Amino acid sequence: MKVVGNIKSITPQRSSKKQAIELHIDRVEYVTSKKDGRYYQDFNYIDDLDTPLVITGDCLALSTDKKLDEDEYEFHVYDKVGEEYVLNKDKYLFLSMAYDFDEDQHILSEVDYTITLPPDEFDQFKKERENEKALKVLGKKRK
Repeated sequence: MKVVGNIKSITPQRSSKKQAIELHIDRVEYVTSKKDGRYYQDFNYIDDLDTPLVITGDCLALSTDKKLDEDEYEFHVYDKVGEEYVLNKDKYLFLSMAYDFDEDQHILSEVDYTITLPPDEFDQFKKERENEKALKVLGKKRK
């Protein structure tokens, strides 16, 4: 995980001018809720990516919904559809930064990127990813 550019310059209004800011994410959490009898139960699947997912600053807007600690940021995530940006309420991004006084710079300390899927899509996605990973492991053992 790493940040290219000044992530602190992202405002509550999404802006195409922030396209130079890049956030490289190496872990995505997929979540869903299923009814288990009378109650809903949450399920998650954490996907460690082989190649980082890159989200550019033009797809982010700073969330002002809740008060966070200093150097913690929550973002609304937009999907680019053609030339238009559409808010995706099923995606959640949280960042935590730490300040290094020796280097005089902010360091990314935590990234939480979560995508909410419907139960059917979640089950299908989880099976596909686990099969892909199993095939990669088998392929490495045969060499």
